[in-house]
Amino acid sequence: MTTYVGSDVRGEAPRRSHVPAYGPIDAALGFALFYVIVDRATPAVVAVFTDLLDVAPSAVGVALAEILWFVGTLTLVDQLRRQLAALGVGTHDEVAREARSRAVPSETRTLAYLTVLLVCGLLAAWTFQSALDTAVSLVYLVRALDVGAFVTGEILELVVFVVSYGLASHALDRLVIGGVRAALWE
Repeated sequence: MTTYVGSDVRGEAPRRSHVPAYGPIDAALGFALFYVIVDRATPAVVAVFTDLLDVAPSAVGVALAEILWFVGTLTLVDQLRRQLAALGVGTHDEVAREARSRAVPSETRTLAYLTVLLVCGLLAAWTFQSALDTAVSLVYLVRALDVGAFVTGEILELVVFVVSYGLASHALDRLVIGGVRAALWE
């Protein structure tokens, strides 16, 4: 009796050990950062758009709230698709790619994630306030269109914050979801 085993991951149901799928913690922390930035920048955005387009401040506030709801809904739908694909319902490219790797990170990879979480988490905490202040001030600088007013050090600090925050949230997601998978399936 001959059995053909295909290598197409999309056509196969994922193994149970890949449930839950990676991503929900990373997505929640990413949305939380987006919310904080929008919340802090709202007065600046309202002031700029009120002057620039001569619209009511409440209209700008409603537009920002709608943007938050839109991004939050997209994030939630993507995470639901990812979790359902991990269960074998539907497809998601990230889940298909992850199905080819180990369900639980190795000890070496876990140590690397822990190191990234600690280093990048401390770096993100250290640059948090100044990065938010820079993000808010960028709203006013874009309105003025004064390229000379951009302070390279502050922009660099904002970039360092965003990258370190992203790496720390990714590492935290891998550690927690990997731990949940290990507790459930091994």
